[in-house]
Amino acid sequence: MPILDMPLEELKSYAGRGIRPADFDQFWDESLQQLEAVDADVQLFPASFQAPYAACFDLTFTGINGARIYAKYLRPRRADKPHPAVLQFHGYTGDSGDWTDKLPYVAAGFSVAAMDCRGQGGRSADAGGVAGNTHHGHIIRGLNENNPEKLLFRDIFLDTAQLARVVMSFDEVDPHRLGAMGGSQGGALTLACAALTPDVKIALPMYPFLCDYRRVWEMDLALDAYAELKEYFRHFDPRHQREDEIFGLLSYIDLQFLAPRIRADVTMFTGLMDNICPPSTQFAAYNKMTCVKNMVIYPDFGHEWLPDASDIMFRKMMEL
Repeated sequence: MPILDMPLEELKSYAGRGIRPADFDQFWDESLQQLEAVDADVQLFPASFQAPYAACFDLTFTGINGARIYAKYLRPRRADKPHPAVLQFHGYTGDSGDWTDKLPYVAAGFSVAAMDCRGQGGRSADAGGVAGNTHHGHIIRGLNENNPEKLLFRDIFLDTAQLARVVMSFDEVDPHRLGAMGGSQGGALTLACAALTPDVKIALPMYPFLCDYRRVWEMDLALDAYAELKEYFRHFDPRHQREDEIFGLLSYIDLQFLAPRIRADVTMFTGLMDNICPPSTQFAAYNKMTCVKNMVIYPDFGHEWLPDASDIMFRKMMEL
């Protein structure tokens, strides 16, 4: 079998690079307490797109630091009792996608909420003081503040938890039957949501981003999705005098360290030829999970469409 990263047997025991900050759990517990104090100010408006069996809405709510977050929300038109819901998260710089790709879950009796990440390709606001999207640079946003509370992905992770709280508050949703799913950045946010929201019962991350930053850099794969890591060093620390400090800050938004908090049933999808989010970085998070978990491995595939993955996800989500 061709090898891009470590042999599979080594991947299965790989423990990740970096050190989990001593105050990591305190940091995230306090961040969630700050989120508790935010008035979500939920607004639902009928969307211009509608389907015979799906009522579709533009959903907005307030996230941490006052940002207004947008999501597409769909629910069955006919439901005689509370039903499960699935949260969907998109790839880096993208958006919540088309309405039609969510309809199979609504047809199966689910509500669906698909969130636009703040400042990326959709309609959610970046609360950083500028209008419009900021699109790239989210990994490194806030590093110069030398305070993990200023990291933009900290806010985006908290947005996933706020979305979960909003959806679980709807009368039509059974709050005990919540799932989350997504690929790449969406896979990372799936893990973040499950780690910060114990109510998530099923999590389906595909080749998750935002794991094991130092490993990415050491493999010389700080390219494409991770390019801003290298660019940050080139512009702000060209001799790597702050290397440990920078990777220490990034540890607060490293999914390998949030992974032990996950209580959901996790099915992760990984291509062993992935040179965008290297397999070892994904295993760093997977190997730290103590929940029920399963890895679906594609030896010859990279960061791309994975055959049957959507079907496996659908069947798994039907267990809610």
